[in-house]
Amino acid sequence: MNANFFNQIAQMEITGDLHLIISKGVDNTLIVTTQLNNEHCGDDAKHTIVPLNLKGTAEELDEGYFERITAPIEKASGLMVNMEAFLKQLEEAQKQSAMEKEKADKERREKEARDKKYKEAMTKADELEIEGKHREAWMKVPDPTEYPEHAEAIRKRKSQLSDKFASPSLFGQAE
Repeated sequence: MNANFFNQIAQMEITGDLHLIISKGVDNTLIVTTQLNNEHCGDDAKHTIVPLNLKGTAEELDEGYFERITAPIEKASGLMVNMEAFLKQLEEAQKQSAMEKEKADKERREKEARDKKYKEAMTKADELEIEGKHREAWMKVPDPTEYPEHAEAIRKRKSQLSDKFASPSLFGQAE
């Protein structure tokens, strides 16, 4: 006997394990249950794919078994491969999203820290100005290159302070 059963299985484009259950029916018929199982597919939806059941005589199954199962089994295989690829992409997207969120949070924290440092320096300059220590206040105003977003306000503040300590005193001398 020379059958090409396994050659035909090898030619099928499937990923996974092909499970066959062959049972004897009534009146010399056979019932062949064929199911594809792909353990690499992590989606539980694969369990909803029902097995393919064919019933017929041995001669009928010899003639049409592979014609009947090839397309549905290959389609099921493709579906499971796609489900697994989808799950992997989804997981990767979640990682990317977490990374982007972490990056945005870090940038926000850094900006808040810079803004806090800027405000503290400006507050200290205001306190020193109130005490009449204009030179010290001028020195406490931050460098505009460190805070380019506040550069104009910093230059204006430094100019105001420098005008106060560079102005002549009551006796005509600079302070």
